[in-house]
Amino acid sequence: MIVRISSEDVFELDEGHHGKLDELDDAVVAKVDAGDEEGFKTSFAALLSFVRSEGMVLPDDDLHSSDYILPPADLTFAEAGENFTGEGLIPDPPSA
Repeated sequence: MIVRISSEDVFELDEGHHGKLDELDDAVVAKVDAGDEEGFKTSFAALLSFVRSEGMVLPDDDLHSSDYILPPADLTFAEAGENFTGEGLIPDPPSA
């Protein structure tokens, strides 16, 4: 799957990481819903870190379209309330 971090890079992650990516995304949503700004910062940093560590950076000239687009690392808590709602940015993985 292809994941873009806005204002950064585009990463290719193995589809096997979809569940963990969704879990991290859900954690961000939970912190935003609870009004927990510090928890949001920690959870959002973990989400971005996971993509950076488990993904392979694609070259700038790669033409893959992104499956998921994550906000930039400097996203504010107020802005997070507009992005991380409901299911979040990463839908649940398909059932096996």
